[in-house]
Amino acid sequence: MTLTPAQGRRLSLLGPVVLGLADTFISDGAPLTVLERTLSVGAALALFARLRMPVVTLLATIPGLYMGTSWLAGLTALYTVSRFRPNRLLLTSCALLVIFAYYLPYPLEMAAVRDRNAHPVWVESSLGAAIAAVALGRAVALRGELAVRLRELTEGRSREDRLLAEQVLATERTQLAREMHDVVAHQVSLISLQAGALRMSTVDPVARETADTIRTLSVRTLDELRHMVGVLRAGGAGSVERRPQPRLSDLPRLIAESALEVDADICDQACASCPEGVERAAYRIVQEALTNVRKHAPGAKVRVCLRCEGNELQVEIRNAAPLPGAAPLDLPSGGHGLIGLSERVHLLGGFFSAGPDDAGGFVVGATLPIASG
Repeated sequence: MTLTPAQGRRLSLLGPVVLGLADTFISDGAPLTVLERTLSVGAALALFARLRMPVVTLLATIPGLYMGTSWLAGLTALYTVSRFRPNRLLLTSCALLVIFAYYLPYPLEMAAVRDRNAHPVWVESSLGAAIAAVALGRAVALRGELAVRLRELTEGRSREDRLLAEQVLATERTQLAREMHDVVAHQVSLISLQAGALRMSTVDPVARETADTIRTLSVRTLDELRHMVGVLRAGGAGSVERRPQPRLSDLPRLIAESALEVDADICDQACASCPEGVERAAYRIVQEALTNVRKHAPGAKVRVCLRCEGNELQVEIRNAAPLPGAAPLDLPSGGHGLIGLSERVHLLGGFFSAGPDDAGGFVVGATLPIASG
């Protein structure tokens, strides 16, 4: 049977008292007087206070130890003093007191003293009992101190490991920011330059407008990239300038720039009552869904619907099947977009779904709780 910590503490407090009481009733000599019995039982009961007042408890057990009727209580009290009072002078005084009380005969008579002096076994047993109690108490105390030191060392090592991991993470974050800037910024800059060259060399107004859009999006992408690189380099520190985050009011611009045939049904109440975190999540859901339509279903019609129903924001982006013969754009895809959206929605306490419909299209839906945003 396994004991609970509380049961273990009660047993450790009550056990020595019970053993001390039993020791007072084990006697091979003459029957005890009322005073002797009272002092012996009192010595055993005094062990209840040994943890709070170990020295006082030891003094209370000396009469029973001297009479030889409760020697176990006296040795237990000496053990307690040794464990909780490491002062050498005090411990030495208590040990000598126990040795003399154990050694001297009761009642004190010179003939009995001479008889014990003639038998070294009394000296050996007195010294041995006291030394054993002191040694056991110091050993248990030292074990507790070592356990505390070991715990402190373990916690210190854990802190060092955590700091090292954070340092490694910061180094990797800085390296990632540098690589992102060197690779992505270079490619986007080339796109912007090519768009500018196209605008200068063409006379087609549609091509000029397209080139202007490409340049605008390229500049915006570089600006967003600069901000993200700054965040990565700073490790998310508060000193980094916070850019305005997208809101639901920015959806019309996002839809207009998507170059898709979109039927938008956006409730004005949704834009006014949603918390910032929910609005940002809804914006990213629509953004990722429109990106996936451009990549995987070119030419497909898209319907974007945002509604507030009770304390929830319902978001649904549904696209039809791609046009016959339309080839999907050959763009790289890591497959992490929808996974990231699902994690974002679940962190807000909502529900997310994405999958094909019966008509060959694709549906992305999310339910975001407004109250928890």
